[in-house]
Amino acid sequence: MRLISFLPSEADAATSGIFASPRPRLGAVVGEDRILEFARADARFAKVGMLDLVERAEELLPKAGALLGMASEVPREAFHSEQAVTLLAPLPRPVSIRDGYAFRQHVETARRNRGLGMIPEFDAFPVFYFTNALAVIGPGELRVGRGRLEKLDFELEAFCVIGKRITNPTLAEADDAIFGYGVLNDFSARALQTEEMKLNLGPAKGKDFATGLGPWLVTKDELKDRLKPSPKGNVLHARMSATVNHVPVSDGDVSQMRWTFAEIIQRAADGVTLEPGEVIGSGTVGTGCFLELNGSKITHDQWLKPGDVVSLTIDGLGTLTNTIVEDPSK
Repeated sequence: MRLISFLPSEADAATSGIFASPRPRLGAVVGEDRILEFARADARFAKVGMLDLVERAEELLPKAGALLGMASEVPREAFHSEQAVTLLAPLPRPVSIRDGYAFRQHVETARRNRGLGMIPEFDAFPVFYFTNALAVIGPGELRVGRGRLEKLDFELEAFCVIGKRITNPTLAEADDAIFGYGVLNDFSARALQTEEMKLNLGPAKGKDFATGLGPWLVTKDELKDRLKPSPKGNVLHARMSATVNHVPVSDGDVSQMRWTFAEIIQRAADGVTLEPGEVIGSGTVGTGCFLELNGSKITHDQWLKPGDVVSLTIDGLGTLTNTIVEDPSK
């Protein structure tokens, strides 16, 4: 299933009776451009959001699947056109976000561009940082203040969502705990990030203003042909690409991760309990940001600026598109 959180158009919301509140709706993409709103199709979903679905997956996911399986019998008023809704981040308020550092090409190239050799600890254990789970955005505008527009960057990543409570898992248990996958844009204010990380702590203010998630959350059953077992856990085979103003800038594959999602989750849950609704990011794929591309002379001092449209695509997971807007209030 391609699960989404969304807001309907004002006209559609006005006709929806008890569903007319501005809270995010829960649904799934049907075919190319239709959205099934679960609460309109089945009253049992009336107060169910994405986090509820993740937390109660054993109970609710089969019911959601059954609704999709009988879509032709669901009342017409349960459907929206994709053009008539505003897509939000599929999980608008994650429990937490840990972002990894799993692609060797990105790490090696970024270090080489700074005159540094590859750090041997990269191959010893997977690492991650915590970012701001309250600053999640979905497709659409990224409203950002002037202080973050100095060397504003994108980062092309994948993410997974934890669906089961786990502590000290095996790799198989870590894979089993994954609810689904999606596209992540780890927006980065490089000028701020460069200064604060001279203190060997962070990143913090260079990263805490926006993390893009979307356009939907794809359940594992939808990706069975792309998820391949390995001794390190499941490997997701899916091409990753990015464009800025429709010009290709990045190309890679999720399978290039040096550390699998299972390994990152196992490390994160070492002595710690992970809860349903926590997000784990892959880190940036090789070529997946201007910091790396500029340093390698592939691009020339190019950064995101107001009016730019950045689109990140991962095969099977969709395309996350954001437009940069300067917001003087921030």
